[in-house]
Amino acid sequence: QVQLVESGGGLVQPGGALRLSCAASGSILSIRQMGWYRQAPGKERELVATVSSGGLINYADSVKGRFTISRDNAKNTGYLQMNSLKPEDTAVYYCNAVVVRTSFPGAYNYWGQGTQVTVSS
Repeated sequence: QVQLVESGGGLVQPGGALRLSCAASGSILSIRQMGWYRQAPGKERELVATVSSGGLINYADSVKGRFTISRDNAKNTGYLQMNSLKPEDTAVYYCNAVVVRTSFPGAYNYWGQGTQVTVSS
């Protein structure tokens, strides 16, 4: 089995910064892609950013220039540095990983439990 554990959420004032972490553990051979998604109240879950094992990065237009995604392959950990936060960034942020597991063919999609980010004065 594979587990994703997020940390780093909280309450921050507009213009502030937070750094989210996502630690993956379990029967992991490799992680093809790590990503962050978010879901605000009454809205659908949306993509924030993804990073592939080869370093290809994709951002939602709404966070470009403010958020930075990165990963430490040796630690199976992903990060999301969020700067210049806005009230509209308030949401539950979910970590996602596409994992190749040991002893099982194929790649599997996993989600973390979510961490709340609230941007408010």
